[in-house]
Amino acid sequence: MEPGELGRAVEAARATAAELGLQADDAVVINDSDRVVLRLVPCDVLARVAPAEHLADARFEVEVACRLADVEAPVAEVEPRVDPRVYVHGAFAVSLWSYYEPVGSEIAPAAYADALVRHHAALRQIDLDAPHFTDRVAGALREVNDRKRSPELPDADREFLSRTLNGLSAAISAESSADQLLHGEPHPGNLLNTRRGPLFVDLATCCRGPVEFDLAHAPEDVGKHYAGADYALIHQCRALGWAMFSAWRWRQEDHMPDRAHWRTEGLERVRTTLDRRGPG
Repeated sequence: MEPGELGRAVEAARATAAELGLQADDAVVINDSDRVVLRLVPCDVLARVAPAEHLADARFEVEVACRLADVEAPVAEVEPRVDPRVYVHGAFAVSLWSYYEPVGSEIAPAAYADALVRHHAALRQIDLDAPHFTDRVAGALREVNDRKRSPELPDADREFLSRTLNGLSAAISAESSADQLLHGEPHPGNLLNTRRGPLFVDLATCCRGPVEFDLAHAPEDVGKHYAGADYALIHQCRALGWAMFSAWRWRQEDHMPDRAHWRTEGLERVRTTLDRRGPG
């Protein structure tokens, strides 16, 4: 968020917490992008604050979290001291979550895979109206194909991304044998190492597709510990994931930190991943 908007978002989170009886004298910024993630103290609550136009996404995330908590999935939970819903304060949508103190460092590949296996098993127990991964690809394509949305994307890269997104989306859909509910983006930044074990966060990306779509977001060694995973499909999904990531970085309204670097890096990662896949 822009500095002025960030300040208003912080105040919206603190005011929301105070209205609910939670003491929030200060806020520590944990992540600042399209939405801001804050640790409110001394109540020790995690606040996710997004512009109000993203209210539907915030509500979806809370719904996913509540349903998964009911089936004991390895996910971060909504703050138990308040009603499990999204609060609108001024121009912001605020959701409040339990804060988990991080422990250790990297999560070992076997433990990462085990968390994903348990997460996928829990997702199979709930009924949820979630988009298909191809819907997310279509959203990325809209950014690429509309010059007004991505005016700085060079023509050659625009054509490359459009061709890659279309081709890989169709190929993965044709080759995957079964779809189910997925996390959507279970990369290392969305898996916390806590005293309760690994817990997934950022659940608004929940979608339907093959489990390999999720495995493609994890470190490469994780797939080796996930029984039945199709390694070739994981590789295709990884290339698709980088193509989607690159597409979002070129949109005019993107607010990811170090955006200029990730624009170039994203395109390079797509090409490198495709080259590693080899011919065919």
